[in-house]
Amino acid sequence: MADAAVSNEQLRLFMERIERLDEEKKGISDDIRDVFSEAKSQGYDTKIMRQILKLRKMSNDDRQEMEALLDTYKSALGLA
Repeated sequence: MADAAVSNEQLRLFMERIERLDEEKKGISDDIRDVFSEAKSQGYDTKIMRQILKLRKMSNDDRQEMEALLDTYKSALGLA
């Protein structure tokens, strides 16, 4: 019986931690949205900013591979 009580308490603590983290995540998402809104009001293109963020997260090798494939596809479609 004691094991069940410990398990129930542990589960409750996990759930509360997840809920707190989820609230923090929502707050951070709101902050990011505010920064994008501010950048947009200053004349920056937020779609391009989001693309740059994706590129910055990629390794140099992955980015180069993606750009090479993009160039190949653009050429094949007459866009280059």
